[in-house]
Amino acid sequence: MKPRVVIAILALLLIAPVIANPNGPPWKNGADLVVDTGCTCHGDGAPSTEVVVSISGVPRSYSIGETYEFTISLQHASNEQGGYLIWDYNAGTLIPGEGSQTVPDEPGALSQSEPGNNWVISWQAPETDIGSVSFQLVGNAVNGNGQFDGGDLWNILSFSISPPETTYQDDTEALQLRTISVGDYDSLFVAEEDPAAVEAARQEKIADNFFTNGNLFYWTTLAIIIIGAVVQGEFYERRFGGGPPHLDMSLAIPQAVRRGILSIIAILIFAWAIDSSQAWGVVLITGMLMLWAIFGVYRTIVQARAPKEYTDLV
Repeated sequence: MKPRVVIAILALLLIAPVIANPNGPPWKNGADLVVDTGCTCHGDGAPSTEVVVSISGVPRSYSIGETYEFTISLQHASNEQGGYLIWDYNAGTLIPGEGSQTVPDEPGALSQSEPGNNWVISWQAPETDIGSVSFQLVGNAVNGNGQFDGGDLWNILSFSISPPETTYQDDTEALQLRTISVGDYDSLFVAEEDPAAVEAARQEKIADNFFTNGNLFYWTTLAIIIIGAVVQGEFYERRFGGGPPHLDMSLAIPQAVRRGILSIIAILIFAWAIDSSQAWGVVLITGMLMLWAIFGVYRTIVQARAPKEYTDLV
């Protein structure tokens, strides 16, 4: 056989599943039934709660020989179309509607005939009471890129219908029917973020941090420099200037009272700023005012205790 013929045959074998699946899933995956094990060739091979598979119009219990209309729906945050496979293990008769078909390998089962959603099918109940009827429903929400990849997500719904006259019957026929679903509804409301908006928010956060930290470092450094300058002034005054100038007690006492009251007020304001968790700027300002007031009291005391010097002697 020519190499080109071999390559062509292999290519057809590889693309055959891709062509076939839009027209309905395979009935078997190896030795397993797809309706029982799911679409393991899609996604990561396991069912995903991101896909909500639901079927509506299902009675609580069936009436012998009656026909019911079911609607099969798939819901996903981004994948809007897909396919399905449903089987009642040949207990009744599944009748395809628009966009559906019988499965060639199992005429009692139905699948999509083309990618879509919200398929309407019919189910005729058994002609005799055979007990509960079990159903298997597999829904596959695909991303539409024609590939078997992680963007195709699926889920399995198992449910049953009770035998005739075994459940409470409402007076209104519509209330006798129910919608059954499987999946996480919260995952349907995950908003896709705009990359430009995300980057703008990131840049704004960086600018805000730079502004906040820049101010914090600037004013903190300035406060340290001021405190250092005062300490240095005290040192040089004592070492080279002969100490602080004398202050007469007649002036020192009223000045000490005024500065003492101011210090108490400043301490209370600083304590309030700490206790009420004020912004760092408020804490820094009140702290500096408190230190300034306390330093004033200190200067009054050291000047009052300084020896009196007569500098105007002739």
